[in-house]
Amino acid sequence: MTNNACNQTRRNMLKGLAAASLLSPLGISSAFAATKKRLYIDGLSFLPDNLDDVRASKLNAYICDVSAIETIEQADGTTNYKRTFDACMTSIKQANNIVSANPSILMPGLTGQDIALAVEQDRTAVYFQIQGADCVEADSDDNSWQHLSQFHQQGLRVLQLTHHYGNRFAGGALDNDGLQGLDKPLTADGHQLVAALNQRNMLIDVSHSSPQTALDTVKASKSPIIQSHGAVRSIVNNARCSPDEVIRAIGDSGGVFGVFMMSFWLTNNTVPTIEDFVKQLDRVARIGGVDCAAIANDYPLRGQENLLAMGNNNAEGVKEYLPWWQSLAAKNVLGFEEDPTHVVIPELNDIDRMSRLDDALAKARYKSTDRDRFLGGNWQRVLKHVLV
Repeated sequence: MTNNACNQTRRNMLKGLAAASLLSPLGISSAFAATKKRLYIDGLSFLPDNLDDVRASKLNAYICDVSAIETIEQADGTTNYKRTFDACMTSIKQANNIVSANPSILMPGLTGQDIALAVEQDRTAVYFQIQGADCVEADSDDNSWQHLSQFHQQGLRVLQLTHHYGNRFAGGALDNDGLQGLDKPLTADGHQLVAALNQRNMLIDVSHSSPQTALDTVKASKSPIIQSHGAVRSIVNNARCSPDEVIRAIGDSGGVFGVFMMSFWLTNNTVPTIEDFVKQLDRVARIGGVDCAAIANDYPLRGQENLLAMGNNNAEGVKEYLPWWQSLAAKNVLGFEEDPTHVVIPELNDIDRMSRLDDALAKARYKSTDRDRFLGGNWQRVLKHVLV
């Protein structure tokens, strides 16, 4: 079957599912859906220093970033953060030690079936992810994929192709120069990496990728792909946000798009609110289908630490982001021409964000079945499909 035929089949399947549970403020929840405990899964966070945060978050599972970065000043004056093999191998081993030492709280997420086990045992499944394939760039020299295999043996189950800027495999979202219109594709090495990830039943993450790389990855992959954390460009016109065609392609692949908590990419309003987050989630669902929309964080479980220390004072907290933001404005990168005025949605920069989102969606009169999908069901579905 051709890629186009496969995508059409996926599209028809997802449309059928959507027809069974349309987003509607007038939808009536079934008695069963109203009484069962809802699954909470986060698309991206980190292992906390205090494991009490895991319990407090109420998460049944989450994609857990174990990246370790090397800061690199680029020739054009901007900053990139490379995930090197040695640094990431050290960090994933440290994460494994933490998980192993705390079996009453955490469990390693190795297959999608582990979520159900975590719920049964009142534990939280953590699915290790690295934000950027820089850590396996040396593998493409001989196609042996030894580094990738080593990471897989250590429990890595989700790999992001790149972070902000392009690498050997993929174009980055911030390579998309507003003047030159750069939109770099998935490279030949990137196609080989996608095949290697498919072969190992690992989940491919196109967060931070250029739009063309994301579209190429959907076509190249034999499995659904995800964007673990991002936002919608048709709401905020910024290079870090995804165009509708990317969200639609991810949905057509059977994948999931997680809306994250970085408020300067969620709304252009001067005061961000939880309604702005719901608007993003709703737009993803309408573009990619109700089985595509999900929730991510991209901050620690508690929230953005500096903002928490400031009492979520956005006017002060945003100042730490301005030098980086202005360096991209100087390059004419799309959407960075005006300084941001906020970093977080105060109501969601909190350990209890999932319950608060659940309540906000209920207040907006979303059906219980759609809330099930957004708050965890969609993540569980794609993890079960790919991680076998």
